This record gives sequence, C-alpha cells and structure tokens, in this order.
Amino acid sequence: MNRTRLVPLIVATALFMENTDSTVIATSLPAIAESLNEDPVALKLAVTSYLVSLAIFVPVSGWMADRYGSRTVFRAALAVFMAGSLACAAAGSLGGFVAARFVQGMGGAMMVPVGRLVLLRSIPKSEIVAALAYLTIPAMVGPVVGPPLGGFITTYFDWRWIFFINIPIGLLGIVLSSLYFENIREPERPPLDVAGFVLLGVGLAALMLGLATGGRHLLPIELSVACAVIGTLAIIAYVRHARRTPHPLVRLDLLRIPTFRASVLGGSLFRIGVGAIPFLLPLMLQIGFGLNPLQSGLLTFVSAAGALFMKALAARILRTFGFRAVLTVNAFIAAAFIAASGLFTPGTPHWIIMMVLLVGGCFRSLQFTSLNAIAYADVSSRPDSRMLRWWTAAAAAKIAGRRYRTLAYAEWPLVPQLLAAAADLLGSAPVHGTSAGGVSSLRSTACSVA
Repeated sequence: MNRTRLVPLIVATALFMENTDSTVIATSLPAIAESLNEDPVALKLAVTSYLVSLAIFVPVSGWMADRYGSRTVFRAALAVFMAGSLACAAAGSLGGFVAARFVQGMGGAMMVPVGRLVLLRSIPKSEIVAALAYLTIPAMVGPVVGPPLGGFITTYFDWRWIFFINIPIGLLGIVLSSLYFENIREPERPPLDVAGFVLLGVGLAALMLGLATGGRHLLPIELSVACAVIGTLAIIAYVRHARRTPHPLVRLDLLRIPTFRASVLGGSLFRIGVGAIPFLLPLMLQIGFGLNPLQSGLLTFVSAAGALFMKALAARILRTFGFRAVLTVNAFIAAAFIAASGLFTPGTPHWIIMMVLLVGGCFRSLQFTSLNAIAYADVSSRPDSRMLRWWTAAAAAKIAGRRYRTLAYAEWPLVPQLLAAAADLLGSAPVHGTSAGGVSSLRSTACSVA
C-alpha cells in the first residue's frame, strides 16, 4: 500500500477511536449513572473534565510534536488515551470517572492534531486531497457504529466493557505508527510560550468549569461564577500577552482573515445549537420513553449515517449554490430539524423519529462541511503547528458538540468567540502569510474532504 493511503489510514485509527468512544458513551450514560448512583445529568462533569483537558493540552500539542517528534507524541497520546479508557472501566464513583475522563482528554488532545500534522507534512501537496479522503471516511464510520455497538454492549453485557473497545484499536495504531511514521521534528522551532500556555490553560479550564456547573447546583453558585470570571480574565490577559509575544501559543491574528473569522464565529453559534442533541436525545429515549440502550442506539445512529451520506454531495451543492446561500439557508433548515426532536413523544412511530434524525443529520453535516471548507480558504498553505491549533480547536469543538452536553455547558464553542471578542477590544496585529494565490486550491481541497 502506498504512503498516500497508509499514513491517513493510520491517523484515522485515532479519529475512529475517539469518535466511536464519544458516541458509545452517549448511548450508555443512563446505565453509567444508575451504576454510579448519580443523576444522569450530573455525568456532564465527566464530559466537562474531558473538555477541560482538551482546552489545556490542545494548544501545546503542536509544539510537543515539533520538540519530541510527531511519531513519539502520537504513540504516547494513544497510550495515554488507552490508559484513561481502562481507568474509566474501573471507576466506581463519579469522582473517579471524572478523573479518568481527564486522562482520556490528555491523550485525545495530542493524538488528533499531531496525526493531522504528520499527514500534512508527509504527503505531497498534489496528493493531499486523496489522503484526506482516506482519513475522513474511516473516522466517520465511528459515529455510525458507536450508538448501536454501545447500546448492545450495555444492554446485554456491562457498560464498563465499552471502554475496552479502545484497547485493540489503540494498540493497532501504536504498532502501525511505529512501522510507518517518520519521527518528524521541526529543526527551527520557536520556544514554548509558557506564559501563554498557563494563561490559556487556566482561562479555558476555569471558564468551562464555571459554565458547566452553573445552574445545576453541582458546585456552589458563588464558586461557579468565580470560575467563569477568573477564566474570562485569564483569556483577556492571554490576548494582551499574545500581542506582545513574537511566538504566541495560539495565533490570534488569524481572526483578521474574513473567511476564517466567519467560520469560527458562525460555526461556534451553530455548534452551540447542535451540541445538546447527542446528550439529550439518548436520555429522552431511555429515561423518558422507556427504551433500552440498544433500542436507543438503533434509532440515533441514523443521524451519523445521514451525515456520512451528505459527504458525497456537499462539494457539488457548494459549487452549485455557493457558500453564502448554503450557510444561510441551511442553518435555518438544520435548526428546524433540531427543534423537531422536541416534538417526539413516546407514541411517535420509530420510523418517523429515524427519518427526522436521518434528514437532520444530512443538513447538519452540510453546515459543518461548509464551515470547515471556508475556514482555511485564505490561510497560508504552510502547515505551521500554531496555525493547526485553530483547526484542532474547531475539530474539538465539533467533538465537544457531539459529546452529549446540555445547554448549560455549550461552553467549548464559545471559547473562539471570546478570544475573537477580546482581540477586537484590545486590537490585534495584521495577518501575515496569507496567500491569495492558494485560495482556490485550498477551497477545492476543503470542499472535497471536509
């Protein structure tokens, strides 16, 4: 098998594992809550801990790959994610489960961005479209098989077994990356922005914790408000710091690019609306309607199937109608299908539920594809690791949107908006490195594989 196929398929093991993990857990949440003697909604703390871990370690992932080598970091990230999975399976309390999910987040924060960095630096530019296609399709299979697989294991075995799914996949990824990845390092790399890492890590973690715990009495309201305020102040301090630092951890000047800014801000708003569905829908079907996990999974997986189907049509739709029309009209259509889920009752025929979820998944996928396609249309094609942190943040926001959260903690997609707003208030440096000549090629590449 040639390198154009092999490298993206190896990276896809990480994406497949993470996407499968998220959808498997979503279907099993009521059973996990019952086993731990907790309110199902209280398990959002376990979800939040994963996102807090992402928020802390995603920004430093590119620097670590440059410093220690992409193969080394990728293998270590897979090992950490597997260790977190085993800890989740052994958890006997909410606190233990939350801690184990934080460890999983450490691995997830490293393996996805580093894997993409390996791909972009290993594959010739002329073959990048084909390589990204090989990366995308296996990764999208995870959300399709995850709900019924998680429902089957939880219904007929035990929820703890769902975390063992990650072990053989992770081991396969470690073996293949050891054999076929080059240990790519940047010979000339900027120093790590330690102050920026601390400010951004504290800011994002405190802000998400404050928003996640507000309104559910999981923490005293005073503490939740204090966390949110501290997080906001730390993010503002990071923006001020980034303006004065020659090599900031995250390049805020990219927000000056109109297409990138539109994708980050508009995409964040859309993800806030979409984010609660994968969390609330299984709870409604199982706790509200009395279905078992397998029945719930066999209903909800069609949404991911619809998203997979739309990937084959998205590029043609965008070429026919254009980005502005698709993003505007499709946002209303996708929102209507989200609202339709609130009209389901225990007496609603299952085929109607499946059709609404299937078609709604198609339109949500089209919106995400369009947003992802315009994000890097006007960004320099040089695969700088600091630039790729924004790409990873967008992907993490999408994962966070899938990761079963209530409206009370749709906070991760708000982070890019807060950064952008703070940059507006404080001012930001002009963009450097924008390549107008590369716009059309990047757009076509993104449309083909987003």
